Amino acid sequence: MPNSLPELEARRAGIQSQIALLGDMRSGSITGTGGRCGNPNCHCHRDGDAGHGPYYRLTRKVDGKSITESFPDPVSLAKAKREVAEFHRFRDLSRQLLEVNEQICSLRPLEQASLSAQEKKRPKRSSKKPVAN
Repeated sequence: MPNSLPELEARRAGIQSQIALLGDMRSGSITGTGGRCGNPNCHCHRDGDAGHGPYYRLTRKVDGKSITESFPDPVSLAKAKREVAEFHRFRDLSRQLLEVNEQICSLRPLEQASLSAQEKKRPKRSSKKPVAN
């Protein structure tokens, strides 16, 4: 694990360049659903039958509400899986970037800032007398 400031800055630059190369992404998770339908004569009600599905759906939050999207074909599902995987990669890289930045901030030396004329002035003490209750 790098511990010098130049090593940490190089690591940060590497993470930033990886983020810049990310492709299309979308948040959420893809889950498969399936089961039995309401028709008692359907094959899904037979013993040992796996039922209908799986039907894949993408679920994500938008403005605090859950949005679910179904996929019409395997090509759409494969595209969405790539985009969700890219988002997970972005989230991991963002976490790494924050961690390395926190290390940089803790190691970076303090800079002596020159005070302006206004900042150099001492604040005047109040001449008002306290009000007695």
